[in-house]
Amino acid sequence: MNRTKIDEEEYWHSSKCKAFTFDDEEDELFQLKESKRAVNSLRDIVDDDDLEKITWSGEPVGSISWSIKETVSSSTNSSEGRDVSLQKGSSGFPKQASSYSLSSFFKGRNKHGSFQSLSDALTDTSFKNYAPELRRPKADYKDYNSDWSPRDTVRRLQRGKVCSLERFRSLQDKLLLLDEAVAAHDGNVITAILIFLKRTLKKEILFRELELRQVALHHLIHFLKETGDQKLLLDLLRFLDRTEEVALTQYREHLSIRDAEKRKDFLKSCIGLSFSPDDAAHIQDHYTLLERQIIIEANDKHLESAGQTEIFRKYPRKASILNMPLVTTLFYSCFYHYTEAEGTFSSPANLKKTFKIPDKQFVLTALAARAKLRAWHDVDALFTTKNWLGYTKKRAPIGFHRVVEILQRNNAPVQVLQEYVRLVEDVEAKLNLAVKYKCHDVVIDTYKDLKDRLQLMAYRCKVERGSSAEEKIDSILNNPQIRWKN
Repeated sequence: MNRTKIDEEEYWHSSKCKAFTFDDEEDELFQLKESKRAVNSLRDIVDDDDLEKITWSGEPVGSISWSIKETVSSSTNSSEGRDVSLQKGSSGFPKQASSYSLSSFFKGRNKHGSFQSLSDALTDTSFKNYAPELRRPKADYKDYNSDWSPRDTVRRLQRGKVCSLERFRSLQDKLLLLDEAVAAHDGNVITAILIFLKRTLKKEILFRELELRQVALHHLIHFLKETGDQKLLLDLLRFLDRTEEVALTQYREHLSIRDAEKRKDFLKSCIGLSFSPDDAAHIQDHYTLLERQIIIEANDKHLESAGQTEIFRKYPRKASILNMPLVTTLFYSCFYHYTEAEGTFSSPANLKKTFKIPDKQFVLTALAARAKLRAWHDVDALFTTKNWLGYTKKRAPIGFHRVVEILQRNNAPVQVLQEYVRLVEDVEAKLNLAVKYKCHDVVIDTYKDLKDRLQLMAYRCKVERGSSAEEKIDSILNNPQIRWKN
């Protein structure tokens, strides 16, 4: 009897199946906490959308049956909650609903929202792969860490491959790399290597070596101009003893100066630089023009604000004259200050004399300005000259055919156009202009002088019936004293 009792106790202590104890609830609570900790750790591996959410009863969260039970339980919890807590005592902890299921690792959702089997999920390319990405083979990193020669490095740069130039540390290796790039005749590679040399070499050493390599030198000069590195560019040009280029490079800096007074002072400082004779004259004219523009602008701005000058009231200024070209300044002067004496800064005659403007350029600009104002008397005076006997004659250094075109562009009346069409020397050009701009009197008189009866009769069909031009043609055709050639 005692033997049997001892055997039973050994059986229960050695068996995998444990006997019932009052501490089972504590073991279940421990297992529950461990299970919850394991499930919650899944958040670090997958997203919430990839897991199937279920309750402790095994039903999916969001289903119809789950919604019904949630509604019923919420209504009964308020009345039964206190009794249940008293029955369980201190050991009764409410189970928190977990929203994750391990089975969802072996399932996937298809496009229609239903669940896939394990084999379907593995073959689906749209399903997320949570396996860790394998490291790339070492051969893939060969382009970044191999010890390439200068020639191979240049070839790789030509093909757009990534390769580091930092391994070329000695001056000899760097120059060899540059020579290989020049021999390859690839401007992009040459520029890339020059940027590397500019960063890693002292400028004195770089300038000295580039002086012996003219192709690379031209590339660097162009690169510095494009990037606006004025300081290094000036140092390089001074090292090469290119004094004129140094002066021109400094002169270009005026383009970045917006203030008129500061730009004038800068241009004054450029006058003493080592320019060629032609460039020095240009710099002097630029300074003089800007100085005069500042004076004219200040004076005209005052007159316009005062409102006492008729031309400024009738034609208000649309823009400032500061920093404008010489031709624009001349047009402005001919428009607003045409009648002023030569002694004033704003006089067109003064500008012509100071800057030695050619006659053709002056006539073209003055004609455009006065025709825009429809000042036909000034236009006529522009082409009227007197000889030493006092006789007047019209003369146009630009040709009267261009005068007619400018006048017509400014909507000159036919009477004014006819006067200048008659002054065109070439007969064919005169007839073409007269027909084009409907200068009937010029066409009729020209055919009369040519004694061309047929052309005159043909032109009669082109004029308006009953007009003065038709009457004039009929009078000429009926004149018996004219001897027609046809």
